[in-house]
Amino acid sequence: MESESAIVALGALAQGTRLDVFRLLVRHEPAGLAAGEIARQLDVPQNTMSAHLGILARAGLVRSERHSRSIIYRADLGGLRALTLFLVKDCCAGNAELCVPLVAELAPCC
Repeated sequence: MESESAIVALGALAQGTRLDVFRLLVRHEPAGLAAGEIARQLDVPQNTMSAHLGILARAGLVRSERHSRSIIYRADLGGLRALTLFLVKDCCAGNAELCVPLVAELAPCC
């Protein structure tokens, strides 16, 4: 991941509703949620939710798939992985043993 892509992704998550959307979608992996259901669960107007989902999609953090009349959104775990690796790539000045607690805490979710 390049710095510019990381900045876009972090910027997308720096807004409260978008962060809530992303966390909601992570909780609903791998099934995802319809856009209307996301809006309902977070009590956000559907047109506003659409704008938030577009920003997250352009940042590489969510992806969508049409199912009949619904659009199902899912967290893009590959994008999250790339962002996380970008942030910790040079962690601990090359002392990998210092990163063991971080890796251990992340392991159960993966």
